[in-house]
Amino acid sequence: MNYQTFQPHPDLSALVKFYWTLKVPFDPNNQKQKIIPDGCIEMTFNLKDKIKRYVSENDYIIHPNAMVMGQRRKSYFIEPIGDVDSFAVCFYPYGFSSFISTPLENLVDVEAPLESLFGEISAKKIEQNIQQASNTRERIEVIEAFLLDKLIQSRTIENLVKTTVDALLTTNGKTSINRMLKDDLSKRRRLERNFKKQIGISPKQLGKVLRLQTALKMILNDKESLTSIAYESEYFDQAHFIKDFKEFIGITPKEFLDNENMALSTLFYK
Repeated sequence: MNYQTFQPHPDLSALVKFYWTLKVPFDPNNQKQKIIPDGCIEMTFNLKDKIKRYVSENDYIIHPNAMVMGQRRKSYFIEPIGDVDSFAVCFYPYGFSSFISTPLENLVDVEAPLESLFGEISAKKIEQNIQQASNTRERIEVIEAFLLDKLIQSRTIENLVKTTVDALLTTNGKTSINRMLKDDLSKRRRLERNFKKQIGISPKQLGKVLRLQTALKMILNDKESLTSIAYESEYFDQAHFIKDFKEFIGITPKEFLDNENMALSTLFYK
């Protein structure tokens, strides 16, 4: 597997977290790979063979070649049919809403073909240009021209939403929303309503994703004990950490390590 990331142009850096590429030669012995949500929305372009996403143990759908992957509330399995060669844009949680008028809650757990969001002519043109580009640098130039053209200058992120997301990102999901809003019920309702429109999921769900994401990195890179990781991630205790981990990812933290179905997610998080 060859996974690389690239930084966006400064004009887009407040909205685009990074671009990434992934190349995986086909191997008939490859296993399904579990993808773990990271709290971001992604626009992906599949440059080679098709990819399956499993909706049950044996049933699957085929990913569109050019799509936007909305916020995810659960982990899921994918499996390439052949060679993988992907190019993608990873947006900050509040980044993608600056490019479309569709409420992002409509994209939760959905792979939306580009034409459903940008229209058939525009979507086909950008997909064709991405396919015909000769290297990653050219693809970045193509997608940045597209994004700058689509940027909806009049559509600004509500300040309370941005402040909440920034606080969650800064604290790795550990910010108390109630404490931040000082138990103001009307402000809480407004935040929940606008958060789902502009982020897709609730503040609590995003915080949970970010906290588990941080714990995953610690498991993979720091090799600390589960007790230490639970403590640093501000879980009530190790049992609560393991419960949340299993509910979200489907296996325990110990089972995550060296699991052949987690090779791709391990690559992303390392």
